[in-house]
Amino acid sequence: MRNRLLFVLAVIGVLAGLVAAYLLGRTPHALPPAFAPASSPYETAIYANGIIESEQSGGSNIVIYPQVSGPVTQVLVHEGQVITRDMPLVAIDDAVPRANVELAQANLRTAQDQYTKRLASYRLDPKSISKDTLDTAKNATTQAQAALKAANASLAQYVIKAPVDGVILAINTTAGSYVSSQGAYDTYIQQFSPLVVMSAEQTHLAVRCYVDEILIARLPAPEHIRAQMLIHGSDIKVPLEFVRVQPYVSPKIQLSNQRQEKVDLRVLPVLFRFEKKDLPMVYPGQLVDVFIGQK
Repeated sequence: MRNRLLFVLAVIGVLAGLVAAYLLGRTPHALPPAFAPASSPYETAIYANGIIESEQSGGSNIVIYPQVSGPVTQVLVHEGQVITRDMPLVAIDDAVPRANVELAQANLRTAQDQYTKRLASYRLDPKSISKDTLDTAKNATTQAQAALKAANASLAQYVIKAPVDGVILAINTTAGSYVSSQGAYDTYIQQFSPLVVMSAEQTHLAVRCYVDEILIARLPAPEHIRAQMLIHGSDIKVPLEFVRVQPYVSPKIQLSNQRQEKVDLRVLPVLFRFEKKDLPMVYPGQLVDVFIGQK
């Protein structure tokens, strides 16, 4: 009985070994890629990393900082909202500047009253007061008017308005947060960020490409440049229209890492543009692959 049990166990062990050897020895079939890898559409081309940004004559996006400090009382827009020029975006507590406006208005009324009384007296009897006293009262009224104008200008700074037509990309504050001329403090990156980031109108977007310094000599002449971008994580390829070269070679910034980190490599920014209407899932700040060829 014991020998039979040992024989059965040995057979089971051999079978288990054979099954394990079969399973471990199989070559698994590779899964097809989710999307085709980046490849050049041209016979010869220059590859460059690119980042999508709003299209405008200079800079990348519009960053808005307050000129005053204080707690935020209202955020009047939301991210993704299409806005028009001079539209209120954020309101900051204005109790003190509003009180200054009321004080300036009271001072103006007092100065105007004093001037009116002195002018009336002077008209009744020019000898009742001196011309110098009348001029002083008039100057006091002018100063009070200027003080009120300055107080109103200071009050207006407590409502942040849109400088141009565009789209809200990011709001880095909320009601109750304290902001200053440095912007809003971000607890995640432990640095100050702009209060609001917005883009120009998004009928077209720009692509800023960074061409390696050793490839600059191979760039075609501006009138012969053509380019195509490939959006990461998809098979979408978009033809690009050349806009301009930013004629300043600078150290490359690691776009996917901290913005302060630089590497010992210099790049030349080249800007292109494309129409956004057929690309609803493309956003400023997105990284893309760009191939630059020659017509």
